[in-house]
Amino acid sequence: MATISQLKKPNQDHARNAGVPLRLDLLEDVRINLSAVERRASTLGGRRSVKKEHQAAWLLKAISCMDLTTLNGDDTAGRVKRLCAKARQPVRPDILRALGMENRNITTGAVCVYHSMIETAVEALEGTGIPVAAVSTGFPAGLSPFSLRVKEIEASVAAGANEIDIVITRGHVLTGNWQALYDEVKTFRAACGEAHLKAILGTGDLVTLRNVAKASLVAMMAGADFIKTSTGKESINATLPVTLVMIRMIRQYLDMTGHKVGYKPAGGISVAKDILNYQIMMKEELGKPWLQPDLFRIGASSLLGDIERQLEHHVTGRYSADFRHPMS
Repeated sequence: MATISQLKKPNQDHARNAGVPLRLDLLEDVRINLSAVERRASTLGGRRSVKKEHQAAWLLKAISCMDLTTLNGDDTAGRVKRLCAKARQPVRPDILRALGMENRNITTGAVCVYHSMIETAVEALEGTGIPVAAVSTGFPAGLSPFSLRVKEIEASVAAGANEIDIVITRGHVLTGNWQALYDEVKTFRAACGEAHLKAILGTGDLVTLRNVAKASLVAMMAGADFIKTSTGKESINATLPVTLVMIRMIRQYLDMTGHKVGYKPAGGISVAKDILNYQIMMKEELGKPWLQPDLFRIGASSLLGDIERQLEHHVTGRYSADFRHPMS
């Protein structure tokens, strides 16, 4: 386990996923042992224990992998600017000084907003190196006309977004129309240009883990840089069983192509002890490179407040009130 003094900046030397031709034979071979998946996921909380300085280091790493997000109908420029300020300084300076981390420039992994707030976020984050991610393609349902979804990506990239979180058409998965899903994601990838594409599968809508596995493979074959569980708007969002299935598909794709694809759990992760389980699973299944923000992102803004409380408890021995750690 890493300690605070051993935290390092991420290695971002790997090439982007170029995609490969669709291979339907791989999809036919997909099998999921549900009981084995659930058993593996259930062991994490009781079998792994990260304490004291090691826990603080892992939580600081989690912050660096977080997509700090606001996706509400009442978003304003002021709210986005405050969120960006939190992204630049996610932990109070006094806590960082107590941890000896005041000079490590700890920031969140990205700020994620709707298209209309991209320029505000870009301006607020200028000079920080923190990327701006934009949700796109008719988020969260992904059912707007296809041509408009493509144009939305192009407009967001032109506005300054470094990353695009697209939503797939879940109906393609539910009807087994893998060619249509492949063509859709490949077109979205082309529209992104140099911006990285994070493909949201909407796993809570896909009914079975086998569908989750197949959709993950198709999205990667089409060129997705990340695969992501959820929009955060579904009734079921990120879970450890879904995560296990998706990251094992990432491992299979790596073995097949040599391309590294990132993973982003989103929704349903709100307390620090939960994110530790995701980090442990990433390390055990994929290795240390997938603990860095270029290959691991967390879509859970409310999580940051609890992490900051845990860090304050680590340095003071006392838990503070939630209002001492505002998001924006």
